[in-house]
Amino acid sequence: MSETVTFKLNGKDVSVPKGTTVMEAARRENVAIPHFCWHPGLSVAGVCRFCMVKVEGRPKLEISCNLQATNGMDVKTDTDEAKTAHKWALEFHLVNHPLDCPICDQAGECGLQDYYMSVGKYPSQMTRPKVLKPKILDVGRDLVLDTERCILCTRCVRFEEEVTKTGALGIFDRGDRAIIGTYPETKIDHNYQTNLVDICPVGAFTSRDFRFKQRVWFLKDKPAICPGCSTGCSVNVYGKPETRTYFRLKPRQGEANGHWMCDKGRETYRHLNQDVRLRGAFTTDAKGHRQDTNFAGAIESLGKRLAGVNPASDVALLVSAQHTNEEYKSLFDYFVGDLGIKNVYQWREPTEKIDDFDGLLYRGDHNANTRGLQDALKQNGIGSGVKNEFDFVAKSGAKIVIAITPEVPSTFPSLNRQLESLTELDFVSFWTLAGTVGDNKKAKHAIPMKGFAEKKGTFTNHDGKSGELAAPFPCPVVDGRDISEIVAALKGWRPTHGNK
Repeated sequence: MSETVTFKLNGKDVSVPKGTTVMEAARRENVAIPHFCWHPGLSVAGVCRFCMVKVEGRPKLEISCNLQATNGMDVKTDTDEAKTAHKWALEFHLVNHPLDCPICDQAGECGLQDYYMSVGKYPSQMTRPKVLKPKILDVGRDLVLDTERCILCTRCVRFEEEVTKTGALGIFDRGDRAIIGTYPETKIDHNYQTNLVDICPVGAFTSRDFRFKQRVWFLKDKPAICPGCSTGCSVNVYGKPETRTYFRLKPRQGEANGHWMCDKGRETYRHLNQDVRLRGAFTTDAKGHRQDTNFAGAIESLGKRLAGVNPASDVALLVSAQHTNEEYKSLFDYFVGDLGIKNVYQWREPTEKIDDFDGLLYRGDHNANTRGLQDALKQNGIGSGVKNEFDFVAKSGAKIVIAITPEVPSTFPSLNRQLESLTELDFVSFWTLAGTVGDNKKAKHAIPMKGFAEKKGTFTNHDGKSGELAAPFPCPVVDGRDISEIVAALKGWRPTHGNK
């Protein structure tokens, strides 16, 4: 058992493991200490001098980010002396800061704005003109740097040195002319650069992908698990439900990812937007004419077809590894358990290198739930091991193919080509988000699906740990359903009406 220390924090006895800083202890106790340079995922720099606290019996204020708690210490964060120190620290951070708030993408989630409202709101006493610095610098694929807004907290420099170990950033010049920047003839070039936007407490780093698209106070955010690979990073999805639009993913502190996420994972919100989704169900009549329909109509059409064949030999399931454990259970309980289907095939990206790993978060298995699908297959006695069995479907002789498509196109570069090839088969029921299925006139049947941000359930990551999709957005597609809802509708239709 680790040794603990007990000290007073604003008059309350607090016990923490030995070596814990006052900043960390205060954070655990929900005591707000203003800060800029400190970040829980980075080393202590102590350069912003904003997190001053009073320790009784000591002559001077001390920075809480680098002050370890000790037995009997009496710390106060809200004395007049500490508040005055906070005020002057903020004043110095604002000395050369431009009045960009109306046009700055960081507005609404900016530390300077927040702290001005909480410890500021006073007239500036600085009369000297502001120092002008370079703006709108191209420093990376998704990064724009405005050095005028930078307060030299060095979070970005430490991230480059400690997390990605690429060291692309440094501090150049001295005094009030000092700026953050890249080294000559270099740019930030790695798969984690947008984390610099997340950790920047002001608007110095902004994301090209999100820049000027939406004010953050208009967005809602919901917790989810990134569907981009098998690491299972905890994320927040940001969207605007009233316009049925998604705007970004940001990391949420979690066991699998700590404080970070990769840039590839951030792209996985795009397929959720209506302009690229299948927005309605369709089916094909007896004369081969395609007809738009609703969810009930699509279920009736598929139910009749299933009732007219021998499921054990005439039906095949093609299943990707990008859906939840709960959906797999519903799917296999019905199709394998109830209908006795034998032809179940795994759908994998043929170019994937499943064992690749970048040493930080991003894995070559670009499916969120490979482990979950494998567990479900094993429980139902269907093969073993991760295999790409896409080509076996055409050879199976199945009269009906249920194709549970991969959800995230950016992780599945062969998807559109494979969807095209499936339309050459006799009858395929696509359960999908992909708008390209609706665009393909050869497709005979499709049911729009919910995306990862719109359903509840769990993914099992590469390490066997479960991550939860807990608070879904409303589905922007009226007839969008998850696998469990589609199966429940099929199950309810066929036995009840006895359409044989």
